[in-house]
Amino acid sequence: MREYLELLLQREGYSVTSVASVKAACEVLAQDGVDLVISDLKLGAGSGLDVLRAARARPASPEVVLITAYGTPAAAVEAMREGAYDYICKPFDNEEMRLLVQKALEKRTLRQENSGLRARLFPGLDGAVGQSARMQAVWALVEKVASGRSTVLVTGESGTGKELVARAIHMRGSRAARPFLPFNCAALNEGTLESELFGHVKGAFTGATTDRSGLLVAAGDGTVMLDEVGEMPLATQVKLLRVLQERKVKPVGSAAEIPFQARVIAATNRRLEAEVKAGRFREDLFYRLNVITVELPPLRERSGDVSLLANYFLTRMSEELGRPGLRFASETLGLLERYPFPGNVRQLQNMVERAATLSDSDLLGPSSLPPAVRGESDPAVRPVEGGEPGLGAGFNLERYLDESERRYLVAAMKQAGGVKTRAAELLGLSFRSFRYRLAKHGLTDDLEPGSASDT
Repeated sequence: MREYLELLLQREGYSVTSVASVKAACEVLAQDGVDLVISDLKLGAGSGLDVLRAARARPASPEVVLITAYGTPAAAVEAMREGAYDYICKPFDNEEMRLLVQKALEKRTLRQENSGLRARLFPGLDGAVGQSARMQAVWALVEKVASGRSTVLVTGESGTGKELVARAIHMRGSRAARPFLPFNCAALNEGTLESELFGHVKGAFTGATTDRSGLLVAAGDGTVMLDEVGEMPLATQVKLLRVLQERKVKPVGSAAEIPFQARVIAATNRRLEAEVKAGRFREDLFYRLNVITVELPPLRERSGDVSLLANYFLTRMSEELGRPGLRFASETLGLLERYPFPGNVRQLQNMVERAATLSDSDLLGPSSLPPAVRGESDPAVRPVEGGEPGLGAGFNLERYLDESERRYLVAAMKQAGGVKTRAAELLGLSFRSFRYRLAKHGLTDDLEPGSASDT
């Protein structure tokens, strides 16, 4: 059979190496030049599962197809659980094997492309961004949990990169070629939220003209990220708990339950333990989500990463603007490293983008940074009697309005005790508009009274 397959696949144009034992297979695999392994399940001294495990242990693990004449469901389940691409029973015909090899190699190619894309989009996974001990611990945990199916809870202040980490978990695991569907739990009202997550049937409500699968079913074998899960209404929390426990969803308006396979990653900038004590979040759902927690530190607690991140963002902006000579002066980096960044990484990124876009010089000096970062008040905005600004030389209305808007946002969050919906009402804004303005100014959106600053 080994000689037959070697001849068959060579005629298809593949480079084939054949060996007669588990030991010899491990020696070939150690050279990291293999894209696909085809192994019998029963090998005498050892088994195809031993070969599978050796293949999966390689950094760039090849796909593995197992062959057996013992086509029991138990053997198939174990092989797939261990990470085999597929399982084929003897006897098989040539076309069946050709197609299986082709599909396995296509998946391998896709994984390699995803790996390259991941290296460009998520360089922190390879240590390029985030070399502090805190972030290295985060990436190490990401690597550990990526291959599983356990629910993960990602916590951290706004702007710390929770969606980035959720995407990293997805991209590092076996689901990388499947959909990644982020969903903001604070963006919709209760009824629409349930329809989006669980789906609905035709006629369930006004406008439901067709059946529609919810995100949990539509994601297939992929990942659904429930962002801002702490904002979910209590009634929906009850339903989500049952869905996660049973791994089945009941579409709105339907009596039937539909199983789903997607992995769930939840994210929040709130301290859910405190939300549980306050009665705003169900304790049982908290423990169901909190199987594995990835906690992201705020940027002020990883100051050693500030210069690294700033230079990374500047390199990206240099490419976008076609200005390869852009660089920071050492004084500028020193100011950035000392700044507390209440808006975390998102605020730093916006700050670098602003400096690179507006600077006339390739050398970005301290003057390219906002006055607050330089420890100064804006000289162009000078209050006069009555609280109105003085219109002196260099006055900039846009800048003044921008800073005034930020102060009112901070004040509203303090007065509302950190409750965004209440703060939005105080300012006469829609919730969506309020959240947009928070993000625009790089503010954390879970500020508590006394925790915000005007800088």
